[in-house]
Amino acid sequence: MPTRYSTTTILTNASDYYSPLRKERGVKRIRQYATPKIYHPSVGERSRIASNKHIWKNTDRLSNLAYDQYGDVRYWWVIAWYNGYPTEAHLFPGAIIYIPLTLADALNVLKV
Repeated sequence: MPTRYSTTTILTNASDYYSPLRKERGVKRIRQYATPKIYHPSVGERSRIASNKHIWKNTDRLSNLAYDQYGDVRYWWVIAWYNGYPTEAHLFPGAIIYIPLTLADALNVLKV
């Protein structure tokens, strides 16, 4: 199952900046994810895949929409990314979002 981090580089950081943190944790290096370069699909790319239109309500949750569409709450980020909203906090009642019908199509257009 692909995740947001499937293709992200893992870095080993031995920077002096993190010295107090490494000392506190008793480690010599800290492993962390590199900042990914996020691809944002164009309107044309999004229009080529089937999706359902959804009007956001106060009670909506991206994880619930992901479960309803894909059977897995962990794909909430696909709906958020596809629509250009990083989190639910960026959505407001009445906002129109699109939920890709097929997870594979959504991951393909997002280049994941």
